[in-house]
Amino acid sequence: MFLLTVQAFAALGSDVSSVQADQVHINASRRSMQMPGYVIHELRTPAGMIIREFASSSGRIFAVSWQGPSPPDLRQLLGSHFKDFQQAVEAQGARRTHGPFSSEQNGLVVQLGGHMRSYAGHAYLSDQVPMGVRADDLR
Repeated sequence: MFLLTVQAFAALGSDVSSVQADQVHINASRRSMQMPGYVIHELRTPAGMIIREFASSSGRIFAVSWQGPSPPDLRQLLGSHFKDFQQAVEAQGARRTHGPFSSEQNGLVVQLGGHMRSYAGHAYLSDQVPMGVRADDLR
């Protein structure tokens, strides 16, 4: 349900250098905001998708967030952590109803939800979040 588009974004745990490639690939404008201990790279597409990639001072993407009219490609966005996300979805499958999804598995925290033309979510690696950064800061 959340894998409908084929856009490319920097994956969790990847190097910050991938942000520029993402910007070019999706024809997005980019602005970077320096925060204490990390940088937010915000990409805005002409279609209205906003992707925020949170990079630690060591240059690794430790969190991503999104909002827009369509869901992003979570396989690309979560990178090597997509398998943990898939397992969490499958584990909740039998008892899951429609509505928001929330999971924490193997250090990967994912929260997402939305409806047609309004999707939002975020994912982060709990063991890589810089000290002093709250989960609410990662949206």
